[in-house]
Amino acid sequence: HMYKRDAHFFGGNGIVGAQTPIGAGLAFSYKYNKQPNVAVAMYGDGAANQGQLFEALNIAALWDLPLIYVCENNHYGMGTTTARSAKSPEYYKRGDYVPGLRVDGMDALAVKQAIKFAKEHCVSGAGPIVLEMDTYRYHGHSMSDPGSTYRTRDEITGIRQERDPVERLRKLIQTHELLAPEEVKAIEKAQRKIVDDAVAAGKASPEPDADALFRNMNQVTDGIVIRGVDSSVRTPLASIQPS
Repeated sequence: HMYKRDAHFFGGNGIVGAQTPIGAGLAFSYKYNKQPNVAVAMYGDGAANQGQLFEALNIAALWDLPLIYVCENNHYGMGTTTARSAKSPEYYKRGDYVPGLRVDGMDALAVKQAIKFAKEHCVSGAGPIVLEMDTYRYHGHSMSDPGSTYRTRDEITGIRQERDPVERLRKLIQTHELLAPEEVKAIEKAQRKIVDDAVAAGKASPEPDADALFRNMNQVTDGIVIRGVDSSVRTPLASIQPS
């Protein structure tokens, strides 16, 4: 649910799968303006069943838009296994008339090569492509999800030990002696500092003022009422706005 236009990150909506048609729109703008760029629209295995995805896929294929659809398949959506949510869990094949690839999303180098291939495919004018990233999340979907009611802790531990992408890359570096151990530690220390600084900056940020609640919203409040939990209760909107 983040949005940062100057970084070309156009997320920020709260509707499941809504980023997929937005991605098609961004890809259309690139093609219309003859820019050598691609749009990347990412969604999870849960959002893969949304109808708007298939509408966007259709128009993207029809117009050969430079669009990479990335399905992050963590196998549980928000908390429902793919076996219970999808008749066809091979999400890279869902495009039908759009080519697709299944990628080990826990392998950093495989992901890099897949994205490189997909971009070359799109900018060549061949149209969109679907990448299914086979991945996993160790924690719950949100703070209210303990992440252990629909899977076992042994499963989580096992995948972390066998497929963790950071550990896999670390072992690869060590095996091929690409970096000295102290260089790896220096990189890890620098990355932790970035995270720690971001957390500190967030905690130090002041609370937004009350006016932020009504920013970019209808300011004409005359005659508008809010219904309470009791359907007979009506509260004039104007009476609760900050002065």
